[in-house]
Amino acid sequence: MKTFYFIAIFVLFSMLAFNANAQWDDDTGCMSCHNGIEQFSQVDGMADLTCVDCHNGDGIATNMKTAHTDMWANPTDLRVINDTCGSCHPDEVDNAKTSLHATMAGVISGTRYNFASQDRNAIHATYDVKALKTGREGTVESLTQIPSYDPTQPESNTNSPGDDYLRNQCLRCHIWSDGHQRDGDYRASGCAACHVEYSNDGTYEGGDKAIDKTQKDRPRKHKMTKKMTVDQCQHCHNRGGRTGVSYKGMMESDGYGTPYTEDGDKQGKLHGKHYNFLEADLHYDAGMSCIDCHTKNEMHGDGYLYTKKEHALEIRCVSCHGTPTTEATLKTSRDMPLNNLKREGKTVTLTTKNDGKKLDVPQLKDKELSKEGYVAMVKIASHMEKMECSTCHAAWAPQCYGCHAKQDISKPNGDWLNGTGDDPSKQGNKANLAKNAFSWDESRSYVRWEMPALGINHRGKVSTFVPGCQVFLTQVDGKKSIVSNKTYTTVDGTSGISHNPIQPHTMSKKSRTCEECHTNPKVLGLGSGVYDINRNFPDGKAPIDFELERFVDENGKQLQSTSHEGARPFNKQEMDRISRVGTCLACHGSDEINATGKAPNDVTHNKVIRKMAEKAK
Repeated sequence: MKTFYFIAIFVLFSMLAFNANAQWDDDTGCMSCHNGIEQFSQVDGMADLTCVDCHNGDGIATNMKTAHTDMWANPTDLRVINDTCGSCHPDEVDNAKTSLHATMAGVISGTRYNFASQDRNAIHATYDVKALKTGREGTVESLTQIPSYDPTQPESNTNSPGDDYLRNQCLRCHIWSDGHQRDGDYRASGCAACHVEYSNDGTYEGGDKAIDKTQKDRPRKHKMTKKMTVDQCQHCHNRGGRTGVSYKGMMESDGYGTPYTEDGDKQGKLHGKHYNFLEADLHYDAGMSCIDCHTKNEMHGDGYLYTKKEHALEIRCVSCHGTPTTEATLKTSRDMPLNNLKREGKTVTLTTKNDGKKLDVPQLKDKELSKEGYVAMVKIASHMEKMECSTCHAAWAPQCYGCHAKQDISKPNGDWLNGTGDDPSKQGNKANLAKNAFSWDESRSYVRWEMPALGINHRGKVSTFVPGCQVFLTQVDGKKSIVSNKTYTTVDGTSGISHNPIQPHTMSKKSRTCEECHTNPKVLGLGSGVYDINRNFPDGKAPIDFELERFVDENGKQLQSTSHEGARPFNKQEMDRISRVGTCLACHGSDEINATGKAPNDVTHNKVIRKMAEKAK
């Protein structure tokens, strides 16, 4: 009898130790605690997978510790993915590891270039990686992991504060890592970074009885999706070019957090920032998500190691809309069909991938253009040849001037490329990062969104330009100053303060005016002439001698760097030609300006004016 009671008490104790609110059922295994959890996928083959098929662990254990031994919290993390997703999708997994979403090659090379640690060509990635395919323009055969920074050693190409800046700050947005643990940035690593949806506040909304619905950093539900929302993409695409937030018309404010809420509190933050709401991209307003334009190859990777996103990009505006003289191909720039587009006669329809909404896609060849559109695209045909569509149709662009970054070498901090812990699938989680980097604080001089500048992009076309990595480095050891507001000079001799081309993802049916682009010095890259750089520094001595908006001078000399190979400001001849049209606009108006012009130079123009004056006498 004593033995019976002892066994009964032991079993009861084991059950209570496992979960005070659940009783173990040998027939249901993990579901004894995770009662109500969602089936992860209904896809054939995946629907039959058990918990341990994906998560590992022990499915017949009778206590939580044993059940979770050797368990992978996130089976899609790239550290364990070969044994999970890769067992059925090996090509997709191998390609993903070569994608820019995994390597961050463009962000790394651009930052290091502006810290004077290398040229524009990508040589480093998050981790060592080799290409599966080679030979395409803008690709390399392999990349090595970026170095770490040791402040006790002299600064060099392999020992740069810029690498520490990347490891502690910028490199949280790659699929080897989880998202930053704050509202708007919660997400998982690996495939789940895109394919498992997170809400902005990162709380669980499903039926699993074992998951605390108030705990942060949880997926919305235990479900895979192929229908990625704009919010999901925005969990990463809110820094740098800020295309994710711009697409929704969100522009960060200076921190005011107004208007107030109904109870008088300030508005909450997303991505660590307060936001103003501007005009959203017309595609967003129409109901389109990022995946309606961007292809699987662009996001999953295709086996090539691309050095910059412009080389990985396959979609073009003309793919869907054509030009005034040519029909849309409905194919990518690499001749792959866009399967959510369909042509019937002269009508092209796009079916959105998330909700099946059918949208008419305007075709420029058959469209009756407005007076302004006719002048811009037909009468001045060179616009279509020499300019990106977004140059005119981007209503605004985010401009964050003067990135002031402070590194404190007395405070070790997390390194997004070095994780710890027994569960390898959680080593990209912020809480598990090894403190192999140092603490950084970021601020800026000012932000703008109106009248973004223009320049020439890597394709040789006129493009919108925005401030890039405009770093002023301050380095301290506690309260001891080491470096104050230092800027760098690139290996090409330009300032490490940068401007770069961008497609801002703020497209509007109404374009920028002819006068804005042809008469505004800021648009030419010459700056507004208002910001006094010296008076904004405590000692009145700025480390640069140009205002932050100014990346070229009147003679066409480049002042700021462009980290995209082939991208540059306008030269003097181009600026003179653009400005000359602006002068003509004052008298002739945009509808009278044609592609060739009647006066190729000032001498000819003056002769024409004199003749007109003589005839008027």
